[in-house]
Amino acid sequence: MAAKDELGRRGEDTAAEYLQREHGMVVLSRNWRCRAGELDIVATDRERRLVVCEVKTRSGTRFGEPAEAITAHKIRRIRGLAHEWMAAHRLPWLELRFDVVAVLMPPGGPATLVHYPGAF
Repeated sequence: MAAKDELGRRGEDTAAEYLQREHGMVVLSRNWRCRAGELDIVATDRERRLVVCEVKTRSGTRFGEPAEAITAHKIRRIRGLAHEWMAAHRLPWLELRFDVVAVLMPPGGPATLVHYPGAF
């Protein structure tokens, strides 16, 4: 596995554990794919909303903060993918929220995480 892919996987693991432990979310899907793309994490929160969470992981801030990588184009794509997930699972009636989890994992240092609920 490439170092970038490994870093991303570790960031998604960290984000999923955090969402479950700190916010009581139940993860329904990880890395759900269809021909249009992939959703990192799909979960439900305590209010039974569907939460689609985009995870951005970086080893440093040389190219900006992780959350800065969420562009308008990416937001449109994630919104479309969320509706495809809901249709595939026959759950079109659920209330939907979009979160971002930004994870910094510097080499040899502790990971830090920032959660942006309802980011877009």
